[in-house]
Amino acid sequence: MRPDVFDLREFYHGRLGRVTRNLVRERVRALWPNVRGMSLLGLGYATPYLSPFQGEAERVLALMPAPQGVVRWPAQEPGLVALTEEHDLPVADASIDRVLMVHELENTEQARVLLREAWRVLASGGRLLVVVPNRRGLWARFERTPFGHGRPYSPGQLSRLLREAMFQPTQRAAALWVPPAPAMLLPGAGAWERVGRRVAPGLSGVLMVEADKQIYAVTAADAPVRRRRPIPLRAASRDGAPTTRDKGRD
Repeated sequence: MRPDVFDLREFYHGRLGRVTRNLVRERVRALWPNVRGMSLLGLGYATPYLSPFQGEAERVLALMPAPQGVVRWPAQEPGLVALTEEHDLPVADASIDRVLMVHELENTEQARVLLREAWRVLASGGRLLVVVPNRRGLWARFERTPFGHGRPYSPGQLSRLLREAMFQPTQRAAALWVPPAPAMLLPGAGAWERVGRRVAPGLSGVLMVEADKQIYAVTAADAPVRRRRPIPLRAASRDGAPTTRDKGRD
């Protein structure tokens, strides 16, 4: 079952979620050290990892799938997030330089369709970075975290799926060797990461694969259709609580 957007928000507001965000964000930033002047799109629930790119990228946007729901982001600034259908992203063809996909690929029932949509919106030379639960890691076995839901992947499975969607994997990374367990372990999260990366590289909690968009001849059946407009996010309530889901479409 896909995590609800309110459960995701609550997790990342907690102590374990903050540690998770920092450890995964460090690896994401290492893969993308410079996005100056680029357009960056987050898919799924990628907002905890997008903030470092604001002010550097020319444009940062987030799209959240309708089955999951949506909350305002950034909290105290004009909204940069919209609700969408996974098979029909409200983004123009070849208009995005980087796509970051988190809490999305493992939860969708249309993985290949979703990846082809990511391929469509990426510009020539654009890159996709997918973050998914590691099939061999502990985090995929604990439902108390968002990485304990959906389908976990092995590195080989993820790479094959990306190639089938016309992406070429270029870099791999991993994070979350710290167990998703008692808070007493969290202060040593950095040490867990260093030791795990050296001693047990295949047992991380999450896998990350960056892939380049490959350009091939497109048949008439693959030609893109006209896309719908993004769905605007309703204003947040005065007490700052997240908005309710908007099930309507333009």
